[in-house]
Amino acid sequence: MTLASGPVVLDVAGLELTAADRELLIHPLTGGVILFARNFASRDQVAALCADIRALRPGLLICVDHEGGRVQRFREGFTAIEPMRALGELWDRDVLAACRRATEIGQIIGAELRAVGVDLSFTPVLDLDHGLSRVIGDRAFHGDPRVVTLLAKSLNHGLLLSGMANCGKHFPGHGFAHADSHFELPIDERSLGTILAQDAAPYGWLGDALSAVMPAHVIYPEVDALPGGFSRIWLQKILRRKLDFRGLIFSDDLTMEAATVVGDIVERGHAALAAGCDMVLVCNRPDLAAELLEGLRWKRSRAFTERLARLRPADPA
Repeated sequence: MTLASGPVVLDVAGLELTAADRELLIHPLTGGVILFARNFASRDQVAALCADIRALRPGLLICVDHEGGRVQRFREGFTAIEPMRALGELWDRDVLAACRRATEIGQIIGAELRAVGVDLSFTPVLDLDHGLSRVIGDRAFHGDPRVVTLLAKSLNHGLLLSGMANCGKHFPGHGFAHADSHFELPIDERSLGTILAQDAAPYGWLGDALSAVMPAHVIYPEVDALPGGFSRIWLQKILRRKLDFRGLIFSDDLTMEAATVVGDIVERGHAALAAGCDMVLVCNRPDLAAELLEGLRWKRSRAFTERLARLRPADPA
């Protein structure tokens, strides 16, 4: 019998599944796998790894960060995708060429990943390029939210043509905060009105063109004392109700330093889900993944099932 998917997305150790990997993957609260560069040696190898994951748990969502530029986990045998900033620079010279290239990139990403068994790339980055964030940098399309929106819409269309959904990140915006949330706690002290008019604007403008959203581990003290991914204000009041977002919400990695402000790994998982996340990521720490699976208390809802189903790959257009 096929196990229904749970809310935890975790990773695996290397190029093949280990016994420890298999034990975590068959846990009923596991719902997805995120792959990294360490899981890739070649197209054939990663295809075999995805097939093994699928054979073990057919319902698991297999994901990867494959944006292009410095965040492209699979290299040899895959098209080298330029950083998204290059599309923004092209926009400034030729709007139509930039939109065409964004659509082409989306279709390439989706088609090449689907060919080896990956279901979803966590892309596009919707953060604005304020020239301040070290971790975002050239991953951002542009500093103008209107340009970001239109390039993301084109890229999402390319993904759709290949049958792949999308995930906009990092809501409501990581581009203004200087610190890297992997290692520090970023703080953005701007007002709610400023953030909504600038960094969060693409999320509202894209509407149903967004399949999923990943919030930022950034604190916006003018709005809430908690980071965005643990904030009911940001996820429920603003993203769900004000911006009418109906897709799935992934947490960012709960092992990042900025996530530790809400407690241990089980407390982080419960806090993210209570705030409005549907699925939570635990990366590079199989011990913490096991701890979360052991301690997490979660009840499946119809909304979760429907949102997750919309992320499954479809036949290419």
